[in-house]
Amino acid sequence: MSEKTNGEKDKGLSFFERYLSLWVAICIIGGIILGKIAPEFARYLDGMSIYVGDAPVVSIPIAICLFFMMYPIMVKIDFAEVLQAGKNLKPIGLTLFINWMIKPFTMYGISLFFLGTAFYAFIGPDVMDYVKMPFGLNLPPGETYGVGKVVMVDGIKMLEVPLWRSYLAGCILLGIAPCTAMVLVWGFLARGNDSHTLVMVAINSLTMLFLFGPLGGFLLGVGRLPVPWQALVLSIGIYVALPLVAGYFSRKLIIARMGEVWFKEKFLQVLTPITILALLFTLVLLFSFKGDVIISNPMTIVWIAIPLFIQTVVIFCLGYGFARLLRLSYEDSAPSAMIGASNHFEVAIATSTMLFGLSSGAALATVVGVLIEVPVMLMLVKVCLRTNHWFSYERDRK
Repeated sequence: MSEKTNGEKDKGLSFFERYLSLWVAICIIGGIILGKIAPEFARYLDGMSIYVGDAPVVSIPIAICLFFMMYPIMVKIDFAEVLQAGKNLKPIGLTLFINWMIKPFTMYGISLFFLGTAFYAFIGPDVMDYVKMPFGLNLPPGETYGVGKVVMVDGIKMLEVPLWRSYLAGCILLGIAPCTAMVLVWGFLARGNDSHTLVMVAINSLTMLFLFGPLGGFLLGVGRLPVPWQALVLSIGIYVALPLVAGYFSRKLIIARMGEVWFKEKFLQVLTPITILALLFTLVLLFSFKGDVIISNPMTIVWIAIPLFIQTVVIFCLGYGFARLLRLSYEDSAPSAMIGASNHFEVAIATSTMLFGLSSGAALATVVGVLIEVPVMLMLVKVCLRTNHWFSYERDRK
């Protein structure tokens, strides 16, 4: 979520945001190189974890990075605007319907078809991935859980699951995480209603507290993957609730002491690059583990990116089309469609690393979501700008 000053509006995308895909690509290369020349470094950092029994539940370096990815989003939420949201029910109802009743299930279906059928032979039917044991589960080696088998890896109990299902898990986590950050940039560039976008970002952040865990657990279970309910709840608490509470109270304190102008024009300006840098550092660690997979099979990124791209376009078209049927204004229609189309990849990355591990295929799939986010959403911004005349009925009434 973002609140834009006049200066920001003149610039549109910031320097970091404009070239986010480039920074992600550089981090992929850097992570692969790091994995080759210093493989123990990333493993050492990931080993700095909070353990429950034998299970590394929370990686401390990753938790710190992900907090700084989430906090700037949460501190920008103006809860007074959330309370006023009920005055414009149509676009809000449409966005919630698309985000929580359609998007998770289309993501599951599209990803299952491509990863489990169309690309099944390319990914490798017999290729396995090693993911964390679900938090609170203590099974002996050789036992099965879902489609996973308990094995020992470097002295730690892990679940051995088909690699394509691990990718599917990452896609599921992206599908249940509607965007609450960059969507304000997309809405602004499409000349949408900034106030509506702000309100929807706040509502989505709050809705995630209640629906992210149940939907994630249900769809992971449908996909015959381990359902680590305790870890899902813990991840929501650490990566959504904690930064939300910290953002709410620090926002009130800073505005009370320094004023709203200083908060928007000074404080928020510092947070955006911090958020991006925390994201990029996380990506370096992720790809330091996945370098061998990418080098041996660079098409892996393509197999994951294709269903994610199709899902994004489908959800955008559904949101945009329903907005047209509901006779919403263009200014409300554009951001309503984009909120569903884009993903809250910070939460998806955080949850995948906590649930399945930093080196899992699920974590890699969420990172591919970051890689394609910017170019695909910029394409959809252009679609909106070229089709705004479809909503001319609103102007004709005036």
